[in-house]
Amino acid sequence: MQYPSLNLLVLLLGIGIGYFYYSNWDNSEVDRYRYPGVVANIARQQVEVLSARFFPPATTTATATITTTTSVEATTKSDEPSTLSPTTKVELNRDPITMLRRSILKSFLAVEKSEGAGARVRRSIGVPQLRNFTPFLMLDHFTIGPGAGFPDHPHRGQETITYLLSGSVDHEDFTGSRGTIRSGDLQFMTAGRGIVHAEMPGKPDPAHPGAPNVGMQLWVDLPQELKYCEPRYRDLRAEEIPHVKCSEGKVDIKIISGESQGVESVKDLAYTPVWLLDIAIAPGGRIAQPLPKGWNSFMYILSGSVHVHQTSSAEDSGTKVPEFHNVVFNREGEGVDLAVPGTSRESARVILVAGKVLEQNVVQYGPFVVESQEAVYRAMRDYQGYTGGFERAKGWRSEIGKAMG
Repeated sequence: MQYPSLNLLVLLLGIGIGYFYYSNWDNSEVDRYRYPGVVANIARQQVEVLSARFFPPATTTATATITTTTSVEATTKSDEPSTLSPTTKVELNRDPITMLRRSILKSFLAVEKSEGAGARVRRSIGVPQLRNFTPFLMLDHFTIGPGAGFPDHPHRGQETITYLLSGSVDHEDFTGSRGTIRSGDLQFMTAGRGIVHAEMPGKPDPAHPGAPNVGMQLWVDLPQELKYCEPRYRDLRAEEIPHVKCSEGKVDIKIISGESQGVESVKDLAYTPVWLLDIAIAPGGRIAQPLPKGWNSFMYILSGSVHVHQTSSAEDSGTKVPEFHNVVFNREGEGVDLAVPGTSRESARVILVAGKVLEQNVVQYGPFVVESQEAVYRAMRDYQGYTGGFERAKGWRSEIGKAMG
């Protein structure tokens, strides 16, 4: 016997429930670390697919004119040594006098919120003020206290760059890869076709006992041709990062990736070309930092206040940007001019980032960053059915995440 009205009622109920979960999980405002615990439930997975079909994820298209490329192998596995390319060569104007200063497109405060299991996060990319700023998808300034962390969760289609400012963080994934990064270390993770991993507080750093676990995590989109590569990890230890000083020693630059003052970073550690500089400026210090032409760029203020000079004029006193703000620069221009006035009572520390613009669609649904709505459905089916890159997720639980229950 057929009950069309009952079927319609069930369908409408499913759509309503699906919309509720979609509105809570979609894109940037989602607590991406709670997402996998829900999608593991098969019934709710089906509701997700239904809700996504009726309420499609947002799609954006990025355009670019940059032709700089980096040559890497797309099949390096996380448990194998990775062969990395030398630093990507780009076009720069290194003359601080003739360098065309980039102007500020926008600046806004990163508001602290709770996320994961007891973690605190200031997110400044992947929020209403700044979404899909190609190739950047998300930027978190996180603090993980005792008993907190980011237990088992999946990724597909992106890279994550984790820079630990203090403390220690353990990581573990379903490939068997595991390790610890400490203060000043970085970890570059390529999710590729799929990975499930956990990030949890490590044992106290002997060099900095009692230090909180604080860091930055940046999500970077993968070029389409590398979306479904094998997952891999690369660590960069603090002692491997080149340092250089300028402005009579008042500016100290850690060259994590890219170039500053004629000094280059060790090597590229991400498939998508990205520059990442940690810059400390004492009162009276100033730096004119060139950036690759045509790349998108932003700056996050970790501490203190920085003045951004948008012209080379001596009358330009600079635009003051305070702590915990993200400054997004216009793409036009050859670099940025940063200073802390000599009258300031405190130094400043900023993270300056630039990335190659990717000319491709971006469809982000929770931890899955793919190229189409159909690819979102496929990612859900693969994760639910342990296929297409998630085969090793079946029956797997991280040891470091078990403490969370």
